Amino acid sequence: MACPYFMPTEKIDGGEWPHPTRLPLGSGWLGVCTAAETPVIPENDELRDYCNLGYARCSRLPADRQADAVRFAIAAASESRIVLSYVLERDHRPGESGRLEFSAETGTWIAAHSDARIQMMADCYVRAYRHRTSEFTRL
Repeated sequence: MACPYFMPTEKIDGGEWPHPTRLPLGSGWLGVCTAAETPVIPENDELRDYCNLGYARCSRLPADRQADAVRFAIAAASESRIVLSYVLERDHRPGESGRLEFSAETGTWIAAHSDARIQMMADCYVRAYRHRTSEFTRL
C-alpha cells in the first residue's frame, strides 16, 4: 500500500528494500509528498519507510483525510489491455474502490482516476508490471 499523498516521479533501481518488486507500486520510487500545502521532497528514510510503503504515518498528513493507503492489483491482463483494481483505505478499512484500464496497444489510459496522485501511482504500478512480465516473456 502506498501513501495516498505520495506523487511518484522516478523509479529507484535497487534501493534499500530487500525485495523491491514486492513493494506496493512494484518498485521503489522517488517522488513528492503532497500532504502539506506546499509539496515536499521526502528524505530517503521517509521514502523508504512511509511514502513507498503506505499507511500514511508522517507528520505532514492532514488529520481530516479520505485515505491512509492505496492498494492496486491486476484484475485482468492481455496483450491489448490491463485492468487495474484499486482501493483507498482509511483506518484499515476499504473506502473508495474501482477499476482503471490501460491500453497496452496505445500506451494510454482508457479509464483513468480523477486524482492525479492516484493516477500517477497506477501508472507506476502498470509500468513495473509490464517490465516484470516482459522479463518473463524473454526467457
